[in-house]
Amino acid sequence: MSDLQTTTRPRRPRPSVVTLTPTAADRVRELLAANPDKIGLKIGIKNGGCAGQEYVFSLTDLVSSFDEAVDFDGARIVIDGKAILYLIGSEIDWEVTPLASKFVFRNPNQTDACGCGESVTITPATGV
Repeated sequence: MSDLQTTTRPRRPRPSVVTLTPTAADRVRELLAANPDKIGLKIGIKNGGCAGQEYVFSLTDLVSSFDEAVDFDGARIVIDGKAILYLIGSEIDWEVTPLASKFVFRNPNQTDACGCGESVTITPATGV
């Protein structure tokens, strides 16, 4: 056995990639309660729309090794591994208006959005 001993320090908690408002967390819990075979709401980004990118959502029963899972009192968000750098620091809200109900992102990495609000331009976070 080696004379050299290694000790491990406890890791400091990492900040969440995204945060949910209480209203958004309530909506995620509602979706998961209605779909008990799913473990979270998966969020990603795909190319599309007039501004170049779109947020995408799906209920999932799997967290892959590259995904990031974040829990907010029973509201689990699973962030697609390819979208993490684009979503760092985002706050997700659930907005209900007379014409629509939808998740709304306050994303510090978003640089542009189309007029209808369905697509965005997002740059990866730097300095992380």
